[in-house]
Amino acid sequence: MQVDTEDPNEPNIDIDPASLCYKGKHDFILDEQIGIKCRLCSFVKTEIKYILPSIAKHRRGRSARKYCSYDGDLSMLEKSQFQDAGHNYQVSYVHFKNTVWDIFPRIREKMYPHQQEGFEFLWKNIAGDIEIDKIKKTAHTDSIGGCVISHAPGTGKTLLTIVFLQSYMEMFKGCRAVIIAPSSMLLTWEEEFKKWKAEIPFHNLNSLELSGKEDEMACELLHGKPKTKELIRKLKLLSWSKGKSVLGISYRLFMMLAGDRIMKDDYNKKQKESLHGKEAEDMRWILREMPSLLVLDEGHTPRNKRSFIWKALKKINTERRIILSGTPFQNNFKELYNTLSLVRPKFLNSISASEMQIKSDLHEGKEASSKWASLTSSIGKHADDKLETFRDLMAPFVHVYKGSILKDSLPGLRECLVVLEPPPLQMKLLKEVQEILKENQFELQHAVSLVSVHPSIVTNCKNGEGLINEIKSKGFKWELGEIKSKQFKLDPSQGVKTRFLMELIQLSEAKKEKVLVFSQFIDPFSLIMDQLKHHRNWTENEEILHMHGKQKPKERQSIITLFNDPSSRVRVLLASTTACFEGINLIGASRVVLLDVVWNPSVARQAIARAYRLGQKKMVYTYHLITSGSLEGEKYRKQVSKDRLSELVFSSTLNREDKQKGSSTICDDIILDQMVGSKKLKDMFKEIIYQPKESVPFV
Repeated sequence: MQVDTEDPNEPNIDIDPASLCYKGKHDFILDEQIGIKCRLCSFVKTEIKYILPSIAKHRRGRSARKYCSYDGDLSMLEKSQFQDAGHNYQVSYVHFKNTVWDIFPRIREKMYPHQQEGFEFLWKNIAGDIEIDKIKKTAHTDSIGGCVISHAPGTGKTLLTIVFLQSYMEMFKGCRAVIIAPSSMLLTWEEEFKKWKAEIPFHNLNSLELSGKEDEMACELLHGKPKTKELIRKLKLLSWSKGKSVLGISYRLFMMLAGDRIMKDDYNKKQKESLHGKEAEDMRWILREMPSLLVLDEGHTPRNKRSFIWKALKKINTERRIILSGTPFQNNFKELYNTLSLVRPKFLNSISASEMQIKSDLHEGKEASSKWASLTSSIGKHADDKLETFRDLMAPFVHVYKGSILKDSLPGLRECLVVLEPPPLQMKLLKEVQEILKENQFELQHAVSLVSVHPSIVTNCKNGEGLINEIKSKGFKWELGEIKSKQFKLDPSQGVKTRFLMELIQLSEAKKEKVLVFSQFIDPFSLIMDQLKHHRNWTENEEILHMHGKQKPKERQSIITLFNDPSSRVRVLLASTTACFEGINLIGASRVVLLDVVWNPSVARQAIARAYRLGQKKMVYTYHLITSGSLEGEKYRKQVSKDRLSELVFSSTLNREDKQKGSSTICDDIILDQMVGSKKLKDMFKEIIYQPKESVPFV
């Protein structure tokens, strides 16, 4: 068999004359006993010991030469190499006694009670039971399926998952587990596997670095080759397929490698990771067909069934799926249905069409969506029995834990809604902006969020200067030059939220407390950083840190480490809400400020949970800031309404009673009391509401 050895990626090098073929150019073939050699002069380019067994061995008695090729960029790693491993689901019951707890007898000691419940819940859904004898009988029945671990943020879902994977893969030796997560979370997973000393290699497909736990024989293929992105990925995929290990990949990369071909030219131009032809087909097959256990971290991320990622995930050929999400209910019941159907596509089959009073002759997809709409349409609007039906439907495959362990083991959480009175100029500008942009909701929401922080940021709105000129034409008595001036921008008192924030940071510094500030926009952070540099004489990456979505995972991780270091000089972290996913640990903060209001209540909960989580040593105080006279009040009311709906659906009666019992309208916030009591500051406070989610405030 002829083998092409030209590699366009290899640099030009001087050739050893001794290796030249006496007939000119080598004509390489694969000899199953020797390796890759020249058929003309017998020069051996690669010995057989450096070639994977699946390449050297023939398939079903046919010549290996017909199915194998070799080139310098590992194009030999084709789908055929993974097919034998793809169905090797060995099961070992020999060394285990009664239940799955006997696999690693001491593992229970690492876990809180809710994690122990979750562990057994996972086994019952993914393997059928926790008793070894029953698992043997149910391993291949229809009762096996996916499930959701809906534990409150910060309560240890990652550890629970690692413990489960470790025990499950010990019994099911051939299991190939895949964890799909936001790209920034893959490093966290990698670190957690090391931290808990799980003896399972974690292959991060997004990273170009090797873990040192790759398959030895696969590593030989790197010898003398440029370590390209494609080669490293193939090496990791081979290592994952050959032994007990976990593959980690981001949602975006999975969509590009495993999704269907995308026809939109504009979208394709952005997809530098996309593969083409047979290589793309093989990659899609590997990522769709080989996983036998799938974990979706931040599993609420793919909640739009029209999105490319949701469609790509639906193509994975395993029913053993686990969603991890502290906030599965994001905006509405339609999104929740899309999320749940990723793990249990037929979960509505237990409800008859007649029970939901819908037609029974609809096709499967239409019938399911009609059932769901009928079931959820009245929840939260008036009392009926559908809420209990809904909970009963989810109970077998959704494990809910609201986080009482946080109340029991942490110093505490104090939340308050702070309604601020803007100065006259800011108030006037807000009214004009809301009037001018009332027909364009997207631009309106963006502009209000920016101007509510500080008037000068109006210039960063879409068509900011045009907006200002239109305001001026309506008789607004201030000059464009004034709001653009450096002096105006650096004056925190011109914006009520910057005024509040600067005072809070100053008082927190005096008490050696760190402040974590969240916003969904970059522009407010640029202004706040300039003001801190000017008034506090602080420096970025010293006293001030900024975390945003464009940073590489390693850079983001170094920011997290520095912020959490008690000995560091850092006083404040400005963090994008989109960059701080579930699982990110920012327990260095004891003060959390939510600078703007978002429609999705889970975003706010996730933000608070970065600081209020296991490991926190201090009381955590949170401040939801709203500028009076803006649309933020109505936006916040809708957020509360969604949050209550989520609580209604995902809380038992006991949960709600516990929450009410643990609630407190008494605040012991010395810093906030000091600010409210100050003569120079009290004019900016219109209203303060403690534990605001427990009553819809009038703002």
